Amino acid sequence: MSVDTQDNLDPGFGIYVHWPFCAAKCPYCDFNSHVRHQAVDQPRFVGAFQREIRQMRAMTGTREVTSVFFGGGTPSLMEPHTVDGILSAIGNAWHMPDDIEITLEANPTSVEAERFKGYRTAGVNRVSLGVQSLDESDLKVLGRMHTVDEALTAIELARSTFPRLSFDLIYARPGQTVTGWELELKQAIGYAADHLSLYQLTIEQGTPFYGLHRSGKLKVPDEDLSADLYQATQELTEKHGLPAYEVSNHAEPGAESRHNLTYWRYGDYVGLGAGAHGRLTSHNGKVGTVNKRIPEDWLRQVESLGHGMESEERMDSDAQADELMLMGLRLREGMDLARWQGLSGRRVDADKEEFLISHGLLERIGNSRLRCTPAGMMVLDAVVADLAA
Repeated sequence: MSVDTQDNLDPGFGIYVHWPFCAAKCPYCDFNSHVRHQAVDQPRFVGAFQREIRQMRAMTGTREVTSVFFGGGTPSLMEPHTVDGILSAIGNAWHMPDDIEITLEANPTSVEAERFKGYRTAGVNRVSLGVQSLDESDLKVLGRMHTVDEALTAIELARSTFPRLSFDLIYARPGQTVTGWELELKQAIGYAADHLSLYQLTIEQGTPFYGLHRSGKLKVPDEDLSADLYQATQELTEKHGLPAYEVSNHAEPGAESRHNLTYWRYGDYVGLGAGAHGRLTSHNGKVGTVNKRIPEDWLRQVESLGHGMESEERMDSDAQADELMLMGLRLREGMDLARWQGLSGRRVDADKEEFLISHGLLERIGNSRLRCTPAGMMVLDAVVADLAA
């Protein structure tokens, strides 16, 4: 395998904006999302975002923003003027170049032509749709509020409105077979523009699916079938020109998500909004920030203090090296060894590395990078744990 050259492997500087509200909570979701039965005061939230942006600008100093990502929750519940107000504040705080990537996550149920046009006018140039399945019955199992037809309509509308499009699918669903998934994935690839995010269903503690799974009422594919589904995913996407550049993300070369690459290349990013996390480099080293999770608590604190941070942690070199490895080995391009050694002050344990290489789980790319093999990607967590121990 050869290394993909993407933006000279520059991590960039990203801004993550968390919109924490959803119309309904999906039974598999453990994200910081909240359902409110009264209308959200969007102008008040815009004011809070603008104030938090000014506070974060004071922390980061002058920077050039390479990407902005509106995540959630359901950002497509935001009015276009809400998005515009936040983007204007970001542009006032930092430099936003003409080729910046600005992504907004959207659910098919909250998609309207006029709203999409409004987002595009505000500056959004990439949309990520939460399709999750192209099977009607599985959409119901997943608690999704849209139909397959609505999803396909949203994809068509997004393709006609935005320069770039991605959509998500979940696999390893209850009762799913390799043949069924291959047919669905081929259909999805036919609709895809240049990027797909394909996630294995995981049962997260605290979700309704967790309780159902523990009681035996929800059966998901076993490890062997999950591995077969993963292998089929890699082979089909590679064959159709959307190879994996990260364990769950697939794109045409050059169409990778710049914002997510900032995370995986361990760059700096500002986290705005309830529950958002950030990683920032200052003269005192790397700082990890975590905001208050409850939207109303975040809102009140920003209005009184100028920021929504619950904690701000100085990260030592070992913690940074661990995060760099955890993120870097997710990528097809692998981890920058010199950078890891510079942070950790040591070399990767030669015996552990050789053991993982001899078992076909790791490989060197020259003398500069280390990455997981396709087999290693299937047991990524175990590889990272062995190497970091």
